Amino acid sequence: MDLELKDKVVIVSGGTKGIGEGITRSFAKEGAMVVALGRNSETGSAVAESICASGGRCFFKEVELTDDVAVDQVVQQIISEFGRIDVVVNNAGVNDAISLRHSPRDFARSLERNLVHYFSLIHYALDSLIERKGTIINIGSKVSETGQGGTSGYAAANGGINALTREWAADLAKYEIRVNCVIPAEVITPQYDKWLQSVENPEEAVEQLKASVPFARRTTTVEEIADAVVFAASARSSHTTGQILFVDGGYTHLDRALTASTTHLKSS
Repeated sequence: MDLELKDKVVIVSGGTKGIGEGITRSFAKEGAMVVALGRNSETGSAVAESICASGGRCFFKEVELTDDVAVDQVVQQIISEFGRIDVVVNNAGVNDAISLRHSPRDFARSLERNLVHYFSLIHYALDSLIERKGTIINIGSKVSETGQGGTSGYAAANGGINALTREWAADLAKYEIRVNCVIPAEVITPQYDKWLQSVENPEEAVEQLKASVPFARRTTTVEEIADAVVFAASARSSHTTGQILFVDGGYTHLDRALTASTTHLKSS
């Protein structure tokens, strides 16, 4: 199936690590020209070189996404170098565990790290997106619907991401710009693995995690998230907008009885 992404200019924020790197690589495989945004020049350059070495096209831009002046500058650089922006994937963020015990200023900073730069990137790319009848994909989190405990900032930010997805889809439909959100649940990224290593029994924690996923009793792969993003951004998804797509093996919404019985059987 031709996704008609060849030569499209795609921006992926946080596009050099974890799910973001997977998204970058998936777009590059489809022939897109991918601009990955990130803070670590060494990591970003290595990812771009790796993709180019395998025949793809990837370009790294170092930027602090919480600095809206820097975001404006990098967007203008991309337009100057490539002439257009066809797709923006808002992906960068971190579960920073900002809870009710933190200060209101800490909470505001969490929103800056996880939500405000989504707005900034689209704000500065908007004219080019309108000209190209482009596509926006936001990456969210199950925490926006489930809660997690101890992470007010991240939960609020991701609730905002869901809301902005619907708001932008409504606001930009007149320009034929599609806006959708892809939500992972349990994906073993380097960041997730780092957290696992901090628990008492990482292997047991992973097995319990897998058992909690109704479909196939496994975690979702980075590639599965990335491919869903690429399809949603492609011409093959041309009448889909304002949707919040959970790519999670049923983890978020399916009946807990599906996993409770499995957990009981494993422990008996």
